[in-house]
Amino acid sequence: MSGGAPFPLADGRTKGYERRAVDAFLGRARGAFETAGGIAMTAEDVRRVAFPLVASGYDIATVDAALGRLEDAFAAREREARIAQHGVATWVREARTDAQVILERLTRPHGERFRRAGVLTYGYRCDEVDLVADKLVRYLRDGEPVTAEQVRAAAFRMQRNGYAEEQVDALLDGVVEVMLAVTSGRA
Repeated sequence: MSGGAPFPLADGRTKGYERRAVDAFLGRARGAFETAGGIAMTAEDVRRVAFPLVASGYDIATVDAALGRLEDAFAAREREARIAQHGVATWVREARTDAQVILERLTRPHGERFRRAGVLTYGYRCDEVDLVADKLVRYLRDGEPVTAEQVRAAAFRMQRNGYAEEQVDALLDGVVEVMLAVTSGRA
């Protein structure tokens, strides 16, 4: 780490996250987490944050790992609040419903699980997404081990007429939400 920076800096020519943007977001997140009725922030807000890439920025992998832990903490708090407000039975029913919707999408035939980007447009490689989808089906149906961190780290190469990125990303976000809901924030 450099000069008291909270994260190591990206090496050499590699770009990293813009430090001021990361520091500002983490400051807002800390304030939101420490004050009960103050600043509103959710696990989804943490999951969807994006930072500009710059020279001499924070190391991406290190910041992403910290954001994963932060998302876990917000998700655990949201779960506790939901259970306190509506009870465990409602929480379990909602988590099962969400998991079933995801499972129905993931069990579609290979190559047909998501909308296609278009013949002249690039999307995620279908075969790579289908491999991850198969693993998630085994997680949801059979309890095969998969962590929220593994789902967050899923990355796909691009292909013409591939799967629409926004649909795949939204489903992966939904999987993470279900995982965090049922694990009390353990990733």
